[in-house]
Amino acid sequence: MAITSDSSQPSLDLRAHVDFACLEDDCRAAIGFNLMQLEKSKGAVACPVCRRSYHFDLDFLDKLRRLRNLIFAIREAGEILGSVNVAVQTMTHEVKVPYNLLLTRMNTVITLEIGGRKVDFNFRIEPLNDGKIS
Repeated sequence: MAITSDSSQPSLDLRAHVDFACLEDDCRAAIGFNLMQLEKSKGAVACPVCRRSYHFDLDFLDKLRRLRNLIFAIREAGEILGSVNVAVQTMTHEVKVPYNLLLTRMNTVITLEIGGRKVDFNFRIEPLNDGKIS
């Protein structure tokens, strides 16, 4: 299953940058792509330094599609996120962290085992501005 366009969720200029380190021992360059445009490359990316090609399997592409849909849902809910908090309870206190702050300050990482190595896929989604992801 490829990541496909959904006319009810236009990507506009939304950017969700994903990067991981090249698996070539003598390279290890950062390979980046925009999650919103992965469909155009049919799930394939290449290292900008050594040109090694990577093709994501259907299961991982489906996970990326669901992550993309989550990003759209967050964008749609942007107007109410200023009123949403995540509460952390300690022994004596409760700390409320605004959801907007979590979205802009926490890193999202998916770790997969590829060729016997653990590979971190780092996600950077443009932060919410005025209730929207720009």
